[in-house]
Amino acid sequence: MSSDGDAAGYTRFFPYGEPYDHQRDAMDRIHDALGEGSDVLFEGATGTGKTLAALVPALEYAREADKTVVITTNVHQQMRQFVQEARAITEQESIRAVVFRGKGSMCHIDVGYEECQALRDTTHEIVEKEQDLAELNERESTLLEDSQAGSEEAAEARGAVLEELDAVEDELEDLRENGNTCDYYYQNLTGDTDAFYEWLFADVRDPDDIYEYAEMEGLCGYELLKEGMEGVDLVVCNYHHLLDPDIREHFFRWLGRDPEDVITVFDEAHNVEDAARDHATRTLTETTLDSALDELAERDDPAAEAAVNVVRAFRSALAETYDDALDFGERERIEENWEDCSITNEDGRDDLTINFLRAYTGPGYGVDLQAALTFGRALDQKYEEAYKNGEASTRQECQTLQAVRFVQTWMDEGDTQGHYPVVSVRRDEGRGDVYGRAELYRCIPQEVTRSLFDELHASVLMSATLRPFPVTEDVLGLDDPETMAYGAQFPKERRRTYAVEAPALFSSERDDPRVQDTVTGVLEDAVEFTPGNTLAFLPSYSEAERYHDRVRTDAERYLDRPATSARELREEFTDSKNAILFTSLWGTLTEGVSFDDGDARTAVVVGVPYPHLDDRLDAVQEAYDETFGDDGGEWNGTEDAGWAYAVEIPTVRKTRQALGRVVRSPADFGTRVLVDKRYTQLGEQELGNYTVRESFPPEERAEMIDIAPEKLKFAMLNFYGDMDAWDGTPPNP
Repeated sequence: MSSDGDAAGYTRFFPYGEPYDHQRDAMDRIHDALGEGSDVLFEGATGTGKTLAALVPALEYAREADKTVVITTNVHQQMRQFVQEARAITEQESIRAVVFRGKGSMCHIDVGYEECQALRDTTHEIVEKEQDLAELNERESTLLEDSQAGSEEAAEARGAVLEELDAVEDELEDLRENGNTCDYYYQNLTGDTDAFYEWLFADVRDPDDIYEYAEMEGLCGYELLKEGMEGVDLVVCNYHHLLDPDIREHFFRWLGRDPEDVITVFDEAHNVEDAARDHATRTLTETTLDSALDELAERDDPAAEAAVNVVRAFRSALAETYDDALDFGERERIEENWEDCSITNEDGRDDLTINFLRAYTGPGYGVDLQAALTFGRALDQKYEEAYKNGEASTRQECQTLQAVRFVQTWMDEGDTQGHYPVVSVRRDEGRGDVYGRAELYRCIPQEVTRSLFDELHASVLMSATLRPFPVTEDVLGLDDPETMAYGAQFPKERRRTYAVEAPALFSSERDDPRVQDTVTGVLEDAVEFTPGNTLAFLPSYSEAERYHDRVRTDAERYLDRPATSARELREEFTDSKNAILFTSLWGTLTEGVSFDDGDARTAVVVGVPYPHLDDRLDAVQEAYDETFGDDGGEWNGTEDAGWAYAVEIPTVRKTRQALGRVVRSPADFGTRVLVDKRYTQLGEQELGNYTVRESFPPEERAEMIDIAPEKLKFAMLNFYGDMDAWDGTPPNP
């Protein structure tokens, strides 16, 4: 054990008695790794206390080395947990902590980023003029006294000051009459904010608390947070503050820190891959292109011609591309969700690029692009000045600049490795028209994350499902991190994991009546022989609906649907004592939603719920194969590296997350049921490479009990009988 791990060290930040042995071990190793500037991959099963095991040594090392700790998540429930943990820490060891959320949810006047920036600038300018005016008035008063005492120099100087006063008053009047300002930000600049910061740092305040306090005092809490972040010990924030390169630059400036003086803790770090990919992806809709053309049509300026050439050609090419991609009758079935059209070619550029080059007319698209960018920037600056000066009531966004920037990126990067050009279509709910979107999809997340992790002092990435570590290292671009994994710490006798020898639910087999009968029977048995609630995770929402309609049970049945409130559905479900909830494994109830203290007794995962294998996922597989297939690591050097990295491992992680919804504390108990032969040892013998059992960590495989479908009810009856879980007479098998 490290010598730093005694009571005089990091444990002063541990708020709950004594750490568990595994927590203390993790803290020691994390503290040592931070001292060496090493990143950490930290997998811990539910209930291992990952948050404190990472946060406590990070706070201790940060205090020793004058660093700032940033803990970040993309799950709202985890954000609330971080606030609770930070509050508990402050009761034992004083820390200065802020909880930061995006501007959109904290703005009192509900304006966008560009508009807010213009308001801030004008408001700041007014306050500066008011300060200049006050100083000039004070100086004029002093000079008046001196001149009345007989000083000719003072009298002469006073005349000059009076002229300057008149000029500043005129400027201030113009700004007040014609400039757009924010009253909340004005109060920040002119009022006494000491009381706010005293209140802020007396505890750990969540963003809702800050919004309410600031609203009551007429202040802008968001801007006060930005101003007050410098010198804090801990910041709690969302992923985008670190994964978005533009926001990250501002964020570090607000912290008053260089990246090398920041330690980050990423929670639910298995999600960083997708989040980084989303932040790197760029899109441009047909409506933005239309708005840009309308904007340009209003400009009687020869300099706009280059932008018209580029935007008009790209707009025409986009429509032509998706028209050609849609088969007869497909346009009529398009709904409000985006649907991809395949535009890639085996040789050469994609269809949209080819159509753009055909549609473009002018001196050369490269020449016109540069001229269009110059024009767009100048036009955007005019909009900014018009808003600041009060000539416009809102800060207009330059559609031309957005469109031209995207076209330049598309042409420069669309054919580079790891970039997947795609066109999507959807139906406008209001007008009923089908319109398109061009998207440059980034397949390799490390294009975003590698530079971030290289710049930071160190990062701790924690999750219940980070293994296999070599894959995480590759995908995120981590160099030789410290790795640690802690399995379930609760008593083994209080949980069971059954792998049911049901047919392998390949997509081609799902409509087979015999397969459906087997799955239905397993689900009915699982519900009947669970003394409490059952969660059923299916490969998709349509499959969830299928078995919701097929399963016959006396239990209450709940069906999760896309775009429904997970919180409300969870509350209805957990209020019941005998219910089954059908959902998609790829829905919002798989992770980040807690089912504690017996809210759910059994979790059933039906099938190996691979995501929909479309062209986009094919592109990710291909990019992963090219990037990682020949590296020779534990998961590399095989022909199937792309499949393993892009499909199988993410799917197994999702499955493991779903199983983790039950047995959430040492006193809890429950069963986890995997319904598909591919999870079983029998499946390994019969199906070979199609099985997924080996993708689970060894200690989890060791707990899997293979069982025939008709035997599951007997096993569950015995287990829950041993737990003395039945209130009355147990069901009769």
